[in-house]
Amino acid sequence: MEINRQVWFIHRMAFLTILVAGFFLFNGCSGKAPQKVYRVGILSSLSQLHASIDGFKEKMAELGYIEGKNIIYDTHKTNPDPVTSKQVLNKFVADKVDLIFVSPTETALVAKAATKGTNIPVVFANAFLEGNNLVESVRQPGGNITGVRFPGPEYAAKRLEMLHEIMPQAKRIWITYDPNNPNNPPTLEVLRFLASSIGVTLVEVPVASVAEIQADLERRDKSGDINMDAIMFIPDWLVVSPDSIAVVDKFTAAHKMPVTNPAIGPRDHASTILGYTSDPFEVGKLAAVIADKIFRGTPAGRIPVVSPEARLQINYKKAQELGLTVPEGLLSRADEIIR
Repeated sequence: MEINRQVWFIHRMAFLTILVAGFFLFNGCSGKAPQKVYRVGILSSLSQLHASIDGFKEKMAELGYIEGKNIIYDTHKTNPDPVTSKQVLNKFVADKVDLIFVSPTETALVAKAATKGTNIPVVFANAFLEGNNLVESVRQPGGNITGVRFPGPEYAAKRLEMLHEIMPQAKRIWITYDPNNPNNPPTLEVLRFLASSIGVTLVEVPVASVAEIQADLERRDKSGDINMDAIMFIPDWLVVSPDSIAVVDKFTAAHKMPVTNPAIGPRDHASTILGYTSDPFEVGKLAAVIADKIFRGTPAGRIPVVSPEARLQINYKKAQELGLTVPEGLLSRADEIIR
C-alpha cells in the first residue's frame, strides 16, 4: 500500500512538473506580444505616405498587438507643416507614450528633437539619411531612434537610368525642386554625375512655390522652345503636392511630355511612364517589426536601420500613347505593368 502511494505521488509530481513547464514554454516561446497595453503615437505628414500607417498596424496585429486590447494608437495624418508636427509630437511626449512612429524625414527630425532627454523610442519610416543627422549610422543609429530609410538618391539615379533606356533620344530632362529642402542636395549630386556620364543635361528649376513652377512652364510655352524632352520628379514636399501635380499635368498633356515619378498612383502625374520607389505599406510593416523588437527590450538606437526594396512600375499604356518603346528587359523587371 505504501509503495502504491509513493508511485502515485511520483506520477502526480511528474504530471505537475510537465504542466508547469508547458505553461512557461507556451507563454515564453509562443511568439505572442507581452500582455501589456502599449500606447503608440503615430504621425504621418505626407498624404502619399499615409499607407505606411496601415502597413504598420497590420503587421503589429500579426505580431500579436491587437488594437484596443494590448495596444492603443493615437494617429495623426497631416499635411507638411513643421509647426503642426511639433505640436502633435509634443503632445505624444507629454502623454508619455511607449513609442512614436513617424514619417517622413522632416517629421522624423522633429520627433528626434522633441524626444531628446526622454526614454521614448522613435521609429521612423520613409526617411532620408543623407544630408541630415537623423542617425549616427545605419548599423548603430544611436540614441532613442531607428527605422526604415528612404534611399532617395539611389532611387532617383535608377529612375534616370531607366528613363534613358526607354527614351535614349531625350537629352534635356527638366527637374524642379525646393533648394531649401535638405533632402535634395545629396540626390542632385548623384543625378548630376549620372546625367553627365550618359550625355544628358538636367534643366534645373529651383523654386519656392507652386506659382514659380507654373510661371516657369508658362514662360517656356510662350517662348516657342520649351527646352526639355522629358520631366523627372524627385521626392520633395513642394513639387509632389496636388497643386504642383495639376500644373505639370496640364503642361505635359499639351506637349505630350513623358514624366518619371517616384510612384504611379491615382494622385500622381497622368503622364507618368515610370515609377520606382519603395511601397509605403510595406515600409510600415518593416517598421512594425522594429517596434516589436523595442517592446521586447532592445534599445532603439542599437537596432540597425532597414533599407526597403523598391518596386518598378511601368505605365506601358501611356508609353505607347507617347510613341515610346519600352525594352523587354525593363518590362521583365517590372513589379507592375499598367496596360
